[in-house]
Amino acid sequence: MINKFKYCVSISFFVLLSAHAVFSQSIRSLNNSGVDLYKKEQFADAEVKFKKGLEKTKENFELNFNLGDSYYKQERYDEAVNAFQNSLAYTEDDLLKSKAFYNIGNSLLKSQKIKESIEAYKNSLKLNPNDKEAKYNLSYALSLLKQQQDQQQNQNQ
Repeated sequence: MINKFKYCVSISFFVLLSAHAVFSQSIRSLNNSGVDLYKKEQFADAEVKFKKGLEKTKENFELNFNLGDSYYKQERYDEAVNAFQNSLAYTEDDLLKSKAFYNIGNSLLKSQKIKESIEAYKNSLKLNPNDKEAKYNLSYALSLLKQQQDQQQNQNQ
């Protein structure tokens, strides 16, 4: 009786391991399919693949980040910000977090949320101070804010 029990447990363990591998492969496959569609500029179709992956697990940096990219390309900037913000919770890697903050900044800037974009770029640069694109975009956003403030000041006079 004990031998049969051990046999059943080891088979159950193997089935669980196999299920996990298929589950992981399925998520990876959905992400890879989404990336392929994204590269073909089929952003809505890529979005569907990333969402299907996220239905299986919400706790995935790549799927959330890539979903944000697909939203951004569809000019759905508020949704992009949410997806990029979600991605932040699923990595400890400062460079990945920096990229997410950078993309948040870009999405906010496209939405004319200049002050918020400035904060996102600053957060990106705190994590990766050598990012030239983030520095440039921060400088650009600061100049837009100054222009906006100058226009408001001129209107008030």
